[in-house]
Amino acid sequence: MADVMMDSGQGVSNGRDVTDLVLQDILAGVLLPGTWLKQIDLERRYSCTRPEVRRALDRLAQKRLVEHVPNRGYHVYEPDGRRAREVSEIRIILETAIVGTIIQNASRADITNLRGLAEQFDFMVLNGTMLELYEANLAFHRQLLILGGNQELVDLITEIRQRTSSAPVSQWRTRARVEQSGREHHLMVDAIEAADTERLKELVRKHILQG
Repeated sequence: MADVMMDSGQGVSNGRDVTDLVLQDILAGVLLPGTWLKQIDLERRYSCTRPEVRRALDRLAQKRLVEHVPNRGYHVYEPDGRRAREVSEIRIILETAIVGTIIQNASRADITNLRGLAEQFDFMVLNGTMLELYEANLAFHRQLLILGGNQELVDLITEIRQRTSSAPVSQWRTRARVEQSGREHHLMVDAIEAADTERLKELVRKHILQG
């Protein structure tokens, strides 16, 4: 795994969340997969304190964007292509299996709530940080799964997703890709509102594969 020296004075926080600054550098390719993240280098790069760096790294580790190796430190998560493909296949099987139940359970209030979460994602595209965008995406998908009526399945899918890096964040390198994700959210809500099971299955499958 690579180690990287980071120039001091770049990316100064100016009150911004250090977590988002590190995430932005990961997405921009400044911090490549496998790069070891020395806390002293991050302190200098973002002009912040050691506790701020630790909080940022812990948050990103929880979201599977960096990995913590005991007694060694943190490095940018290195995605495993085979594992990612297999996890996507499992997710497609599980998430399309409950599409009919989602449509059956979705009340008018649920559809309105989902639409609001999709709009919150759109708002974050324009106004939020990458971390806020990530959280908005999780909120939409979690609510969608909850409508399947099986909390154990929600927890299982959440755990399975954590076996790979936090896609689609790693794919959100262009504005066009982020906006496409937002459109797909709205199309899923449209399919639920129209009670179109096959359409929703296809949208879920497409969304997972693109992620």
